[in-house]
Amino acid sequence: MRSLSVLSLSSAPLQVELHVHLDGAIRPETILYYGRKRGIALPADTVEELQTVIGMDKPLTLPGFLAKFSYYMPAIAGCREAIRRVAYEFLETKAKERVAYVEVRYSPHLLANAKVEPIFWNQAEGDLTPDEVVALVCQGLQEGESAFGIKARSILCCMRDQPHETIEGSSLFPGHVRAYEEAVRSGVHRTVHAGEVGSAEVVREAVDKLRTERVGHGYHTLEDEALYQRLRQADMHFEVCPWSSYLTGAWKPETEHAVIRFKNDKANYSLNTDDPLIFKSTLDTDYQMTKRDMGFTEEEFKRLNINAAKSSFLPEDEKQELLNLLHKAYGMPCSASAEAPRTCDGPWALAASSLPDGFASVQLLP
Repeated sequence: MRSLSVLSLSSAPLQVELHVHLDGAIRPETILYYGRKRGIALPADTVEELQTVIGMDKPLTLPGFLAKFSYYMPAIAGCREAIRRVAYEFLETKAKERVAYVEVRYSPHLLANAKVEPIFWNQAEGDLTPDEVVALVCQGLQEGESAFGIKARSILCCMRDQPHETIEGSSLFPGHVRAYEEAVRSGVHRTVHAGEVGSAEVVREAVDKLRTERVGHGYHTLEDEALYQRLRQADMHFEVCPWSSYLTGAWKPETEHAVIRFKNDKANYSLNTDDPLIFKSTLDTDYQMTKRDMGFTEEEFKRLNINAAKSSFLPEDEKQELLNLLHKAYGMPCSASAEAPRTCDGPWALAASSLPDGFASVQLLP
């Protein structure tokens, strides 16, 4: 694994990103290239046309946003070369955005065409399994780390159904809960999509039933003041995606964004892109949005990135290296040591989602 010390400090500040989907961060040029190479019809022939079709400028519903993936994923899924290239190019992009460390999530099942049921994107059955997809993404990330001087880990997002059977009094179904119980027993880190469009009760379930260590989005936590204060006291990390929350309708502009409360309360949170291909954004989009419209300062950006590093799923020694790099870039004294991990020292982590489409995810730190 490439050391963080190779990163240049010439254009600090550096940033940490914990919530970004690989399949929502593909370059339009790469989509067009593999569409043509593989003879797969796409809804556009140029980068500009493709961005118009799959990109968003105005808010949509969350299901409307999720439908965008079907326009371009057939060009990438099932292709070994494409998957490896997407992972490699992702780190090139993040390095240009001055990201020192990124945890990127994806579903290997959405990219496979063998040993998966159903096969997504109307692909014909092939021989690319989810396990090989993981190996290809890891290879692309490792090559990107070496080429661009950035550190990366990956989150494996798994699909789950939405069966009628649920646990009494809960929106979770038993298989999902059992998976998380096993994750706890196995020392697997956990982060859960919750409170993006769902209620504070979904966040409570993520914390109490799935024993999450981080909350993806989490905006509606503020509907339950007691829950919010409890999580703030526990130093729970919220993976906030401001521009995403506007375009998916998770946040209504006529209301105050939850991240303003997080900022004012000095809560533990980060800023993230979520799906920059579809949102036609970079990480700077979220930083500029919060600076321009929400009163964020450079000092707050430093604080939230240090908190993101502390809340990452890196092993303790690598976490400390990242923190030292950030402190140096920010002109701050290096910390003596990072906080000890709350759950385990192992390389695995797990994440889940309460989205209506039924995303869940398992985080693997290679």
